[in-house]
Amino acid sequence: MDIVGEHRIAAPRDLVWRALFDVETLKRCIPGCKEVEQTSPTSFAAKVQLKVGPVSATFSGTVELTDIDAPASCRIVGQGNGGIAGFAKGNSQVRLAEDGGDTILTYEAKAEIGGKLAALGSRLIVATSRKLADQFFQAFAKALSEVKV
Repeated sequence: MDIVGEHRIAAPRDLVWRALFDVETLKRCIPGCKEVEQTSPTSFAAKVQLKVGPVSATFSGTVELTDIDAPASCRIVGQGNGGIAGFAKGNSQVRLAEDGGDTILTYEAKAEIGGKLAALGSRLIVATSRKLADQFFQAFAKALSEVKV
């Protein structure tokens, strides 16, 4: 499953970059987030409660930021397990480009799912994934607009 997206964030690129590594910002912006813990300068562990179609589950997972080219790009590699609901794993290339005082964030993500989630069908999974990504980036942009630069 491939998902691509682009979001304009009304904040300077350096601020957007720092926020991608900030536990409190991530905790506020990730849909269904129950907890986020930074386990190293580039790694996080999280618990997220999600509902995908008829399947609800709490996923425990890890995220690692690799291929870091600060403040322009990085790769986000993650995996999560929702018990009987199934698993998800994937990676996303994220790029930040300056556009005046704003930042254009683009991403290209590839994901694999298994278990009950895989039985729901790719259209529902893709639609839910896009919805969750949009919710995250809307919350992320809002959180950054509230920061005094």
